[in-house]
Amino acid sequence: MTLRGGARPSVVVVGASRGIGKAIAEVAARDGAVVVLVARSAEDLAAAAADIGKAGGEAFTVALDLLARDAGSRLEDFLSASGLYCEVLVNSAGYGMRGGATLLPLGDQLGIVDLNIRALTDLTLRLLPGMVARGRGGVINLGSVASFTPGPYMALYYASKGFVRSFSAALHQELRRTGVTVTCVAPGPVSTEFLATSGANRAALFKVLPKLDAAYVAEKAWRGFKSGRRLVIPGVASKLTILLATLMPSAIMLPLIGRLQRRSKDPCPCGSGKSFTACCGARRGARRMVPGSG
Repeated sequence: MTLRGGARPSVVVVGASRGIGKAIAEVAARDGAVVVLVARSAEDLAAAAADIGKAGGEAFTVALDLLARDAGSRLEDFLSASGLYCEVLVNSAGYGMRGGATLLPLGDQLGIVDLNIRALTDLTLRLLPGMVARGRGGVINLGSVASFTPGPYMALYYASKGFVRSFSAALHQELRRTGVTVTCVAPGPVSTEFLATSGANRAALFKVLPKLDAAYVAEKAWRGFKSGRRLVIPGVASKLTILLATLMPSAIMLPLIGRLQRRSKDPCPCGSGKSFTACCGARRGARRMVPGSG
């Protein structure tokens, strides 16, 4: 469909140079959509666009740092200049860090808030009004099973995904009669670079949980969105993990997650420079052995 003035609809995929974002862009292109790939690396974007082109799809690329305050307006300018408008927005950019919140670099942690929350919110609220005016389209926000519980030693990542799920569910309800769909996708661990770059692959929790394939998650995400679903949870293991997280008392769940995400050699959050096992962990064990201790 083409609007008056010649503008064509497109699927704008943020974080499209690799991983789940790239996989969703490929699914959308196979479905006949014009895709706009957004990420920081022009080189990676070119490679992703080439793959889509080889499969017969049409892809535009925008090298954009989403942490820049003018990223949203620059994306709008690109769409306008290219004769496109956003019919579907896919927010798949994001990152996380494993480690004690008091020990990880403050700037890097605030970057999680800026990318996973602020940038996602900016693009969503910037592009949704046009969709509502046209009475079609919508937003796919990439959440996580992590959105269903706090996550000691990945505190900000889990919290940011909790925001994404809550924000998406509220928008889905607000817009349910407008023809516009907002879908949150909440997969478990996926075999992408995220596990290595975040350090999560070194934690026992991410070694225990089965890994999903990005193409499988993308297919489930796109089909779920197309059918108007509020929440898509790909994979049986992801569903079981979420069920466990919602049923288990926090007094049990939080220490369990903390234990599975903390390595014995990780520095103690108290800042002593020792490992948790040799510092606060050892003192806690000693207190338990003292008769009458609290």
